[in-house]
Amino acid sequence: MKFALAGNPNSGKTTLFNALTGSTAHVGNWPGVTIDKRTGVYRKAAERPEIIDLPGIYSLSPYSPEEIVSRNFLLDEKPDCIINIIDATNLERNLYLTTQLLELDIPIVAALNMTDVTDKNGDRIDVAQLEKALGIPVVKISALKGSGIDGLMERSVKAARSSRAGASVLGGSLSALLEETAELYRREKVGSPLFHAVKLIENDGPEVGKYPKIAERIRPKRDAADTGIFEGDFEGYIADARYKRIAAELQSVLKKAEKNAALTRSDKIDRVLTHKIWGIPIFLAIMLAVFHITFSEDFLFLGVFFGEGSFDSAIFGADAINSPGVILFNLMELFTSWLGGLIGGGLPEGTWYAGLVNDGLLGGVFAVLSFMPQILVLFLFLSVLEDSGYMARVAFIMDRAFRRFGLSGKAFMPLIMCFGCGVPGIMATRTLENEKERTRTIFLAPFFSCGAKLPIWAAFAGAFAYYKGINAELTVFSMYVLGIAIAIISAFFLKNTVIKGETPPFIMELPAYRLPQLKNTALHLWQKLKNYVVRAGTIIAGATVVIWALTSLDFSFRLVEDGGDSMMGLISRFFTWIFVPLGFGMGENGWKFVVATFTGLLAKEVVVATMGIFAGMDGDEALELEDGAGNPLWLMLIGVGGVLGGLDVSVPAMFAFMAFNLLSVPCMAAVAAARGEFKSGKGHWLGKAIIYWIATAYIVALAVFWLGTLFVASWWLGLLVFLALTAAIVLAVRFRIFGKIAGIFKRS
Repeated sequence: MKFALAGNPNSGKTTLFNALTGSTAHVGNWPGVTIDKRTGVYRKAAERPEIIDLPGIYSLSPYSPEEIVSRNFLLDEKPDCIINIIDATNLERNLYLTTQLLELDIPIVAALNMTDVTDKNGDRIDVAQLEKALGIPVVKISALKGSGIDGLMERSVKAARSSRAGASVLGGSLSALLEETAELYRREKVGSPLFHAVKLIENDGPEVGKYPKIAERIRPKRDAADTGIFEGDFEGYIADARYKRIAAELQSVLKKAEKNAALTRSDKIDRVLTHKIWGIPIFLAIMLAVFHITFSEDFLFLGVFFGEGSFDSAIFGADAINSPGVILFNLMELFTSWLGGLIGGGLPEGTWYAGLVNDGLLGGVFAVLSFMPQILVLFLFLSVLEDSGYMARVAFIMDRAFRRFGLSGKAFMPLIMCFGCGVPGIMATRTLENEKERTRTIFLAPFFSCGAKLPIWAAFAGAFAYYKGINAELTVFSMYVLGIAIAIISAFFLKNTVIKGETPPFIMELPAYRLPQLKNTALHLWQKLKNYVVRAGTIIAGATVVIWALTSLDFSFRLVEDGGDSMMGLISRFFTWIFVPLGFGMGENGWKFVVATFTGLLAKEVVVATMGIFAGMDGDEALELEDGAGNPLWLMLIGVGGVLGGLDVSVPAMFAFMAFNLLSVPCMAAVAAARGEFKSGKGHWLGKAIIYWIATAYIVALAVFWLGTLFVASWWLGLLVFLALTAAIVLAVRFRIFGKIAGIFKRS
């Protein structure tokens, strides 16, 4: 048996899917498109039906890729049963899709979700009356709490064993035309003739194109039909008829409780979190709090109450209490150090295979795995923010604030997804109807820091905190803020130069705030952990072996004592000078950071793996610099940049390195996804995108290094230049200077 889950966005469809399938869920792609296709198996029934989670849709009209995917699946694949998830807290809107599904010749069971919320609000839904009105089984459930799910599946299996003919809620002046059109489809032996008839009367584009002869036959009678105030707009007329029928039925089905307060709990929260002035500062404060819990070595700033050396724990802290993320990082580092000693301790020193295992494979892979706990902590909080409904508010806030820059809230939805991974974020741009906005959004996607870049920020944050006294959470936070800021400036630049076009309007439904479900969050983290470990054991492990060989052997394949004499060291000299103005290409260690930047094109985790290899190769020498204190990787990081004119420019050089890797060309998987999503001129736009990413990364890294160097030399001079640059950008935006300059070049 094959069951399809169909419902509106935010109706609890994903929660129900996870509850039904559990660990059997599988994610793939729909043929021909890049929208996620999720399938799983319900194991409690003897038939073990396959569950297909259709994209969240509001109707079966072909206005978005999601609607097209769902419509084609239902018509072509003909599932044994449709489970229609209906949000009980918003019956009228959800039943609009139900009235369209009822026109299909497929058994349907309505899952009335979130009934626990309606009961708590005092609303009463007459399920028996709703069943009678719809003509299909209706089951009360709470997907979040897991109640009513077994009963839902029992009725779904029973419904799937019998056939069902489509029925329409439409009537009145269209009844005769609808029946005549459906009969024409029956003669052609087309399945679900009633559904096709309604779509043809609506003048649905794909329907008319597929059945032109039937469309031609019914056109005279359709044009003669009376649509009243809609004046021939059959789509509007039919939509109005659906809502009138729904409203009439709800009078006997839904009894709303008397409300003492005009505002719901979600409305009251939104008055604060989506405030036109405080909305963005609150979002930034929430993100900073998340980074504090994940990366801070002074949890809740309790260090002010303790003296230096109050603690003496390598795990929990020395002068203050570590945050949960740092505690887990320390535990993981101890484990990898113990495991590395256990594996590599028995190998004879000085042999090539000992260097390969200790400095290459273990040094690279363990450097990445050490940050895995912090990544999981960060994604735990991001998952909670998303499941609670807050991230939808972030898109609303961003739309209101940044529309003038060329970004709509709908474009921000896939960009926010890039905080997790750039690949699904880029693929999600497919939901943007405006092609120019979609192209601009793909250009901006790499600027939103993904999870693969997080080990880079975590490594530098640890080095800054240990040796420079800079808060680790501020280091990570600065990268996320920098990415968003550059994306906003770039959006304005692209809108007025390379990819001109107006920003389309943004309409979305804000879901009610809900407590995240522990099971869903755990499944999300498990998938993230599994993918991270698999990447570490495959792509990253393979890359570290190749990198170790290239940095340990010369062109005669002999081991070298100085990595600068290796194949990679000699090759990198041809490119290192390009990065000298950015700071991290300076000094005798500059080539190592250049190599790490290039290897990161494969996967951004390989940046840290590469630096871990270098740290392992000269770890003993590095430790001597600090009398045995600290971490070989951290010691190598603070050695970048060196001294310039008597000034220690290591911190500006490190920030420039992070900025370049944040904004530069993303991993190859993201590049491939971007090429697939460019609708026209794929190679043309991809080439422009790559040039734009490299140019942006270089310019910003250059500004970061030299501005940081000014701050090191004189903080007031650095501040003055920073304010001047900010003012210049604001004026460029205010007077549309980018567009005017582009116009001058175009005319010339």
